[in-house]
Amino acid sequence: MKQFVVIGLGRFGSAVAEELTALGHQVLAVDTDPKAVQAMADKVTQAVTADCQDPEVLQALGVKDVHCAVVAFSDDIGTSVLITLNLKELGIPRIVCKARSASHEELLKRIGADQVVFPERESGRNLAHTLDNKEVLNYIPLAKGYSLVKTPVPWSWRGKTLGELEIPKKWQVHVAAIQRTDGTFLPAPQPDVTFRPGDVLFTLGAIEKNETVIALE
Repeated sequence: MKQFVVIGLGRFGSAVAEELTALGHQVLAVDTDPKAVQAMADKVTQAVTADCQDPEVLQALGVKDVHCAVVAFSDDIGTSVLITLNLKELGIPRIVCKARSASHEELLKRIGADQVVFPERESGRNLAHTLDNKEVLNYIPLAKGYSLVKTPVPWSWRGKTLGELEIPKKWQVHVAAIQRTDGTFLPAPQPDVTFRPGDVLFTLGAIEKNETVIALE
């Protein structure tokens, strides 16, 4: 179990805080809006109304003891930068920030943000890929040029084992998981696992290699 602080309880911040709590972590949720805090009171470990621009407030909340801080808003660039600086000075091991533009991202990274995210952009890219190809059930961009794709198993693979197909060698992608029609989930499947009709694949690899697998009959 880890300790997190999520600052900013809009749709993104609330979703992050609630999911981390559901995963069994301790989550301190903070916002300047009492209504937003009240809405999260029963969904996280602790919800507090406070202004994190003040470093003394952060210290009083015990934020210096968390494993990771999430600055989950991007509308006010100056405020997000100031809060990130405050967190950095407290020595937080990992700081994740939401950004609204490339220049905002660059600024956050320069002052010490460990990771900068664009939830709306990533969601938009995911949707574009699923709309572009009806065989793509989900698309998650990873490091530059790579992706994790959820797609139905190709017809030509059904009835064959992972070992027989030699997928990493022939298609240069890795099968990260298989989901059966009954909901059974097989992470890191072994070479003797046989593909069945209705199986769904999670393939990890370069974008162009994943697209080759998606196009298979």
